[in-house]
Amino acid sequence: MKIKKRYHLKKKKLKEIKANLGLYSFLIPPKAKVEILETELPDLILIDDEPLLMILNGEPFPTLKGALKRPMEDHVVVVDMGAVKFLANGADVMSPGVVKADINIMEGDTVIIVDENYHKPLAMGVAIISGEEMVKNNKGKAVKTLHYIGDKIWNCQIGS
Repeated sequence: MKIKKRYHLKKKKLKEIKANLGLYSFLIPPKAKVEILETELPDLILIDDEPLLMILNGEPFPTLKGALKRPMEDHVVVVDMGAVKFLANGADVMSPGVVKADINIMEGDTVIIVDENYHKPLAMGVAIISGEEMVKNNKGKAVKTLHYIGDKIWNCQIGS
């Protein structure tokens, strides 16, 4: 991964990002060292040198490492084991592979995708349809994958 720029976040911008994080705003604790890392990938937000957030379409979005910092109780999509190998290559989640989905998921929500056996996070994405529709539908896309285990963001190592 090629780093173009690295700089500290201004207080005003930090406040704005934290407000847009919703469930994940706790990832930016008070007194944390928060930096932006501009790369050829989506820009990353480093919190104490850990890539816990990324900027997608101008919005902050947790990385899988960030999502792992909180118990996964809501906005979770569970996929069958047949979908795992496809997700590990960055595929979108298809409705037929969805075993269970949080009924509170609405179109456009940030979701975490886990496997049905171990409930291990596989990917982060944006819901294309509601959680209810994901389970009901037997064809079509359910989640647009934005970041997955094994991609360049997951493998990102940052030295201070």
